Amino acid sequence: MVEQRFKKHGKKRNVLQPLLLLFLVILLFAAVFGAFFLFERENPGISMAEFPEYIGADTTLDLTLSDTKSGLRSIRITINQESQEKEVLYTEYPRQGYMGKIGPTEVKEKQLLDLKKHGLKDGPAEITLEVRDYSFWGFFKGNLTRIVQNFTIDTKAPKINLLHATRYLRQGGAGIVIYQATEEILHHGVQINGNFHPGFPVSDGREYTYIAFLALPYDATAIVAPRVIAEDPAGNKTAISFASVYRQANQKRDRITISDGFLSAKIPEFEEHYPEMQGDMIEKYLYTNRNLRDINNQKIKELCEKSDSVRSWKGAFQRMPGSPRAGFADHRTYDYQGQPIDEQVHLGVDIASTQRADIRAAEAGKVIFTGYNGIYGKMVVLDHGQGVFSLYSHLSQINTTVDSIVDQNTVLGLTGTTGMAGGDHLHFSMLINGIFVNPVEWWDPSWIAVMITEPLESSKNN
Repeated sequence: MVEQRFKKHGKKRNVLQPLLLLFLVILLFAAVFGAFFLFERENPGISMAEFPEYIGADTTLDLTLSDTKSGLRSIRITINQESQEKEVLYTEYPRQGYMGKIGPTEVKEKQLLDLKKHGLKDGPAEITLEVRDYSFWGFFKGNLTRIVQNFTIDTKAPKINLLHATRYLRQGGAGIVIYQATEEILHHGVQINGNFHPGFPVSDGREYTYIAFLALPYDATAIVAPRVIAEDPAGNKTAISFASVYRQANQKRDRITISDGFLSAKIPEFEEHYPEMQGDMIEKYLYTNRNLRDINNQKIKELCEKSDSVRSWKGAFQRMPGSPRAGFADHRTYDYQGQPIDEQVHLGVDIASTQRADIRAAEAGKVIFTGYNGIYGKMVVLDHGQGVFSLYSHLSQINTTVDSIVDQNTVLGLTGTTGMAGGDHLHFSMLINGIFVNPVEWWDPSWIAVMITEPLESSKNN
């Protein structure tokens, strides 16, 4: 009887053991699953541009938060100043489930730091960014990424002292503004007639003192909103106005006859470089003289967007020997078979001497372009520093290369008839930050002295 009971109990044990083993396996699997997914230990990420050394009144933090495991739970930003902690942001991201990616995997935050709202003042401070995820790690608080950064609060705009501004500005003319800041400034220069002219350090070593070369476009009818603008490292901005008197320039008007012989000689050259041209000879000519002219001038403007901060030229720019053929800002009417077909403005001075004459650099500088540029033909552009550029076009031959450092003895190339040129000559242009100006001013030693050299010297006493 006892033996029979023992057999029955043995059978029960044999049945329970596999079930118990299965339960333990399931429990172990659940524990592993939970440890791997629910208790994952990968910290969330914080991506941002280099943290600013200074923070001003309108500073915005541009952050990208990420967590590819359990997802983002929250972000908290605090600023500590003189042992006082101020919470400037706390956001908890909504739960999207209970397994796997519980929170969002990526969030972009743009946070304006309203310093006055939180009673923070100018001076040193410490900012802390804390991001947590939805992991069960850390007693269910989640993984934490913390960034602590020291910085300086600066909410005061820089002060600008105007030392000199060109009194009279003529259509197509150039001038300068000299100004001094009370502190370090980053983005600064002169805004006039909708154009920005960057400032550069003066070459005499004065602290926080800058010069901006500026230009009044040839078609300006007034001087509009001239002012010096400046921004400090904290993003605080300031602007001061200055007064200059507008002068109208005497701009010549002439007529140019377009012949069939000229079209037959020139259009094939443009077709070679711009196969998209369509239509008959006149249509292709008008496309070149209008559309292509705009494209070519835009390219020149882009070439002049950046300039060396150091002025490489010393005095007046030299003029190529020869007789003038056309002046700056000449308003041209183009006639074909006795009828006007187009109007354009000539943005340079044409000089002719002998065929294939040497073209020398007008002043010391750096070659920033050599090549073909539409109506200008074979062209060379020099950067003379601080926003001043010179251009040489219609060349038959180019003798220099990009990045070459040149002086007034350097032969850049030879005169020619490439581009929209009817005869062998040099088309010479001067530009200030991409705006064409009258080269005649820059050839004149007296103009250089009165407009640039003397103001730079006298401004030392202001």
